[in-house]
Amino acid sequence: MKVLISEPIAQKGIEKLIEEGAIVDVKTSLTRQELLEVIGGYDGLIVRSNTMVNEELYKKATQLKVVGRAGNGVDNIDMDGATKRGIIVVNTPESNVVSACELTIGLLLATCRNIPQLHNRLQERVWDRSGLKGIELQGKTVGIVGLGRIGSLVATRLKSFGMNIIAYDPYISDTRFKHLGVEKKEKLADLMKAADILTVHTPKTEETYGIIGKEQFKIAKKGLVVINCARAGIVNEEALGEALKEKNVARAGIDVPEGEPQATSLLLDYENVIITPHAGADTLEAQDNVGITIAQEVVSALRGEMVPNAVNLPTLPTRELETVKAYLRLGETLGKMYYQLEKEAVEKVEIIYRGEVAALETSVISLAILKGLFEPVLKERINYVNANVIAKSRGVTVTEIKESAVDNYLTLITVKVISKNMEFTISGTVFGKGEMRISEINGYEFDVNPTPYMLIAENMDKPGVVGQLGTLLGVGKVNIATMQLGRKLTDSRAMMVLTVDSEIAKETLEFLSGVEGIIKARFVKL
Repeated sequence: MKVLISEPIAQKGIEKLIEEGAIVDVKTSLTRQELLEVIGGYDGLIVRSNTMVNEELYKKATQLKVVGRAGNGVDNIDMDGATKRGIIVVNTPESNVVSACELTIGLLLATCRNIPQLHNRLQERVWDRSGLKGIELQGKTVGIVGLGRIGSLVATRLKSFGMNIIAYDPYISDTRFKHLGVEKKEKLADLMKAADILTVHTPKTEETYGIIGKEQFKIAKKGLVVINCARAGIVNEEALGEALKEKNVARAGIDVPEGEPQATSLLLDYENVIITPHAGADTLEAQDNVGITIAQEVVSALRGEMVPNAVNLPTLPTRELETVKAYLRLGETLGKMYYQLEKEAVEKVEIIYRGEVAALETSVISLAILKGLFEPVLKERINYVNANVIAKSRGVTVTEIKESAVDNYLTLITVKVISKNMEFTISGTVFGKGEMRISEINGYEFDVNPTPYMLIAENMDKPGVVGQLGTLLGVGKVNIATMQLGRKLTDSRAMMVLTVDSEIAKETLEFLSGVEGIIKARFVKL
C-alpha cells in the first residue's frame, strides 16, 4: 500500500497510515507536472481541495485504487473517470461537521454584531460605534437551505437563541423535519420571502450551483443577512453584490469566496461583508478527526473492504455497514459461482431479496454479487465501484426484487442468471454470527458452508456414482472435507457439492467427467 499525500493533513493521519502498514510519501509542494510524473507509482492518493484529480491525472495513475479527500466536498475530483476505472473515492463528511457548524454560528454572530469592524476601529485607537449598530438573533427567522448533517446541527443550536427555524430541502423527509422541530418550506421562494437570515448548507452540484441568485434576492425580505459556509458558487457572488448595493441584503458572512485559494472575490470590497478563507474545518479537533478518518478509509479501500464514506458507492451508515458485511461476502460468493459452473454469456441478472435482508440497503449487496460474477472472467479490476459500469458495458440488465416474507429462512438471497439458452439460480442465507450457507443451486437444496475449494457435480440419481467419484478423488490425492447431496423427486438427476482441502487437477476433473452417470463436474475456487 503506497500512498501519496499531496496536500497537508494532520500528523495523526500520517501516523495512522504508517501504523496500518502503508508506505507514505508526503509531498505537498509538488508542481502539477511533478505530480503527473510520480503518480503512476502509487496505490492511493490523499488530497484536499486544490489538487485536480481529473482525466489528465488518471491516465498517468495506472496503479491508483483510491483517492481520499480529506474533507467533505469533491468538486476537484472527476467522479465518472474514477468510477469507470474502479477507483474508489472516499471523503470525511462527518469529521468536520461540528467545526463547520460552529463557524456558521460564529460568522452569523460576527456579521449581525459587526464584531470584526468594531475590533478594527478600536485597534486603530478609535473609540467609535457609529454606523455599526447590530441586530439581535432572538425572535428572528432563519432560513436554512440544506437540512443535512451540518444544516441540522445549525438548526439545533440556533433554536437555543430563541429563533424561528424554517428550511428548504426536497431530499429530506417530513419525519426528519418534525424530529428537528423545523418548519418545512416546499419551495425555495417561500423560504426567501419569510427569512430574516439565510444560511446555506448544501453540497455543490449542478442543481445547487447558483441556487441563490438575482431572482431569490428580489423576493427576499429587505435587510436579509446571508451566511455561506458551504461552497463557493451556491450563492451567486455577483447577484449578492448587487443585492448589497441595493440594500436588499444588509450584511453577509462568507467562508467560501469565489476564486479560492486566491483572494479575488468581489465581495472583499464590501465593508458590510465578513469573509474568511474557507476555515470551516480549521480546528485542531476537526483536522485530527479528518486525518485519522481519511487514513483509515484509504487503508480499508486498499484492502478491498467496503468503506462507509465511499462517494461513488451507495452511502451506508457505519452501523448498517457492520450488518451488511456478511451479506456482502455471501453476495460475492453467489456471484462467483456462475461462470465457474456455466459458460454462456449473461444477458440478465435478477436478484431477489427475501426476509430480513430486504429491509437493508441492498444496492450495495447487488454490487458485491456483480463483482463476484465478473471477477472469474475479466482481467480488468472489478470492485464495488465499477461493477455496475461493467455490467452495463457488457449489456447485462440487473434488476432487484424485494419480498418481506420467505419460507423456512429468516433471510434469503436468490441470484437468477439468465442467458440466451438457459436460466441458472443460486440461493444463500446468513445466520448466527455472519455464517454463510449456500441453500440452493438450480433447484437442488443444500446447506453448504462455502469454502475456498469445492467440487460441484450433477449426476444421474442411481447407485454407484457417489462411490466412483470418491474413489477417483482419492486417486488424485484430493481429500474430501464434506459432501452433500441434493435430489429432485421430479426427475432422475441429483447434484453433489463437495468441499475439498486442495485444488483439483485438470486430469482428475477429466476422469470425473468420464464416469458413467456424471453429467458434468466443475471445480469452484472462491
